[in-house]
Amino acid sequence: MPKVATQASVSLDGFIAGPENGGFEYLFAWCRAGDVEVPTASPGRSYKVSEASAGYVRDMIHGYGALVVGRNQFDGMDGWGGQHPMRVQVFVVTHSVPEGWAPESAEFVFVTEGGVKAAVERAKAVAGDKNIGVGPGVVAREALEEGLLDEIRIDLVPFMLGEGVRFVDTLGAAPLEFGDPQVIQGKKVTHLVYPVTAGAAGAR
Repeated sequence: MPKVATQASVSLDGFIAGPENGGFEYLFAWCRAGDVEVPTASPGRSYKVSEASAGYVRDMIHGYGALVVGRNQFDGMDGWGGQHPMRVQVFVVTHSVPEGWAPESAEFVFVTEGGVKAAVERAKAVAGDKNIGVGPGVVAREALEEGLLDEIRIDLVPFMLGEGVRFVDTLGAAPLEFGDPQVIQGKKVTHLVYPVTAGAAGAR
């Protein structure tokens, strides 16, 4: 059964970006730390990871059928140059359509009403039997509070950034408890896949 999951590379002190939106050379060092090449959906782009991480990365690349992200992530990535590297449709939760962009296209749909819940429902409609990825930050928090998430996937890296953007923005419903994680020990990363239990499923 398809799952709704949020996923990010996270520093030991809980950040997905450092000061001034930096620190990515540390957060994603694991993506180039191994000898196993895993192609992405974008020609010319691939991961080079440890054998342990390779299966996890393949599942990530091929397992998602649509993504839901926030406007901050969309703007911070400059719209991924017009198409997300995973080559799936991306639903952007926002108050308004960015200037110069169509409200809906094969690449991006700007969801201006109904918030994360509406975006996830629209993503499910196009993802078929594949998973839905939810971006970190505010949208991850709202998805948790709405009871929309099935999994939390953390790519924990051996660095601390000191300050920056947190993986999940401040929760109004904390503390939340999750199930025991699946643990995959890679090189320069530990992948943790936490199931969302009934006690952490918000309004589900």
